[in-house]
Amino acid sequence: MDSEQIRVITLTTDFGCRDPFAGEMKGVVLSINPRAVLVDFTHEVPPQDVSEGAFIIGSSYKYFPKGTIHVVVVDPGVGSGRRPVIIEADGHYFVGPDNGVFSYVLSYAKTMKAVHITNSEYMLSKDSPTFQGRDLFAPVAGWLSKGTRLEEFGRFIHDPVRFEVPLPETSGDNILGEVIYIDSFGNAITNIRKSDLTGAGGQFSVTIKDTAIYPLKFYAQASDSALSCLVNSSGHLELFVNRGSASKLFNIVKGDKVTVLK
Repeated sequence: MDSEQIRVITLTTDFGCRDPFAGEMKGVVLSINPRAVLVDFTHEVPPQDVSEGAFIIGSSYKYFPKGTIHVVVVDPGVGSGRRPVIIEADGHYFVGPDNGVFSYVLSYAKTMKAVHITNSEYMLSKDSPTFQGRDLFAPVAGWLSKGTRLEEFGRFIHDPVRFEVPLPETSGDNILGEVIYIDSFGNAITNIRKSDLTGAGGQFSVTIKDTAIYPLKFYAQASDSALSCLVNSSGHLELFVNRGSASKLFNIVKGDKVTVLK
């Protein structure tokens, strides 16, 4: 690991911005490596929502350069027996609780190494019942950014926890998927990707809650208050309302089933 290259550290948490928690984590990192470049992915993951944290980091980390360290703290099991881990996947590093929050990363990674963090030399406190983000994960990220080798933090493991990432299913000309994320605009992101629509040539229909809609190319093409869909910039099929919230207006929630007819 080259300490001149690995300087970018991203933070993804459910801490919100009212409390000082994210700031304290940054202070710990900078005390170890003042040259670190800290980037807030988001601190607005819904409290304790591991699956949403997993989707956010899994769909976004690729926009950072290889060698970036991604600290993810969505940790309802903090202080319990769940393992703290470092995962190296496809040239990126992920630091956080071993509770499934890296499931999307692991599902798509071509290469993976994982370490169970046990070496207290790289922690502020090994016994931190409520704030391992500050006392464990932040200092580990700081030392990792300075070039400390993975094996110095603990032993390698081969079974990091992961939940089953929901994938679309194909049945004849139908693709059966579901809503996996609602963004702050109320847009409903599905697990159906552009690659799943190969061969449709933009000619397909989408059904959710017995409502059939057809794809557009951009938001402004849609009529106000009408439910519409498009393939978004991240390559996911997205349901939206122009100048409104698809989630609120059409009562769309995570887990709702979506059918595409090609």
